[in-house]
Amino acid sequence: MKGYVVCVYKSISNEEKLKEYAVKARAAVEKYKGKFLIRGGKSNLNEGEKSPRTVVIEFPSFEEANSFYISKEYQDAHSILKGYAIRQHQTIEGV
Repeated sequence: MKGYVVCVYKSISNEEKLKEYAVKARAAVEKYKGKFLIRGGKSNLNEGEKSPRTVVIEFPSFEEANSFYISKEYQDAHSILKGYAIRQHQTIEGV
């Protein structure tokens, strides 16, 4: 079954750091055969609190999605956002 990384940002305090992170994160996504399904974009709030950014990435498998998250490449990218973004980041198995 496919695996999905779902990342819902609560706040972003430095757009430049987000751009720097995005470049490195994209390389890690590509290495682990991920495909961006949602990367920001226009949204409507239907319930709950508005998020400044949501990202959904599809991977060939749940295991591949987990491997992506714990990879050195992604963790190097992830460290760039420390102190600049608050988010919820999940790996979810598809149906």
